[in-house]
Amino acid sequence: MTVTLLPGPAQGTLAAIPSKSAAHRLLICAALGDRPVRVVCPQTSQDIEATVRCLAGLGASIRPWDQGYDVTPLDRAQTAGPCDLDCGESGSTLRFLLPVAGALGAQATFHLAGRLAQRPLGPLTEQLEAGGCTVDLRPQENRLTIQGQLQPGDYTLPGDVSSQFISGMLFALPLLEGESTLTVTGPRESVGYVDLTLRALAQFGVVPAPEESGWRMAPQPYHGPSRVQVEGDWSNAAPWLCLGALGGESVTVKGMDPASLQGDKAVCDVLAQMGARLHITGDRVTAFRGPLRPTQIDARDIPDLVPVLAAVAAAIPGTTTITGAARLRLKESDRLATTAHTLRALGAQVEEREDGLVIQGRYPLRGGTVDAAGDHRIAMAAAVAAVACEAPVTITGAQAVDKSYPAFWRDLAALGKGVEGADAP
Repeated sequence: MTVTLLPGPAQGTLAAIPSKSAAHRLLICAALGDRPVRVVCPQTSQDIEATVRCLAGLGASIRPWDQGYDVTPLDRAQTAGPCDLDCGESGSTLRFLLPVAGALGAQATFHLAGRLAQRPLGPLTEQLEAGGCTVDLRPQENRLTIQGQLQPGDYTLPGDVSSQFISGMLFALPLLEGESTLTVTGPRESVGYVDLTLRALAQFGVVPAPEESGWRMAPQPYHGPSRVQVEGDWSNAAPWLCLGALGGESVTVKGMDPASLQGDKAVCDVLAQMGARLHITGDRVTAFRGPLRPTQIDARDIPDLVPVLAAVAAAIPGTTTITGAARLRLKESDRLATTAHTLRALGAQVEEREDGLVIQGRYPLRGGTVDAAGDHRIAMAAAVAAVACEAPVTITGAQAVDKSYPAFWRDLAALGKGVEGADAP
């Protein structure tokens, strides 16, 4: 799908979509529990549906309703397998459920799409194999198979490769028959998302015992409430707040939790650092344009925000430097390369470095044609930059937003932005 965005600002109010980060975690906990759970999640996405499919493949019964899912837990007395689990391109689904499959003793084949088979897994699969599982990754065939029973023991993971490895093991270890430890070495990145996992576990009565470098985990049953609510998504609120910072009267996102543990809540801090005015009242977050200024951004804990923040920086005269983002090279696209290419195509000067970007901003940007490169975050970054462009911006492959936010173009049109080529209200 090709979308063309016409010049002009965006302003108004939107309701937040449910956080896919929170949805993954609550669905997994519900599927591992001891009683049915209603998960309130009014909108879905390709990534959420991947987790639903895989949990169903492992034996849970998940029935959609108009505001979410009714989950009947899997029967842990029956070993799942052989089973085929379609992850699509969802890295969260694969990294969370691979250890869970090992803990369940399932013989499971994960089917991988896009660049998922090339994204880092080594530290996690090494620990699973040390714990008694056999893992066979075949990147050329886009599949990974795990079999065998994960045993209680002492596990160690690096903190600076993927926090999702840590979360996956935290989901799995309570299912084992004996006590285990999980040690995290080196600096930790995306700490907020591990905290989000710990909060989801606590909602279902699972509480790892914290230690200096990790956790000690005794066998514990998942026993949660009969109903849980998925909170609003800070990652996908970020493009709207960036739009508000760039122009128009203001953009408000309602349905947000100011006390959320989602790491991408930091978008408010970075936009304020750039000079935007942010106002939070209850569950409503509003971004107003201010006298914007270039800045330095450390992206170690907020890698998913880099494309949209880079789009804002591209429209601020002066030099903005983004560091700590090397992990972006192994996302749905090489996001450092595709962000740089996108912004250059629209008129900014961008230098690509090994772990970040140096952006020489200008205002207005020129406009032009960009390729979303199969990456939802790149499509959204182009939409943010379009607010600062004097000519239309055409985005090819615009359907990439379906991965996390299928209604993105419709909601952009609802803010008054001219959108051609996509369904709009």
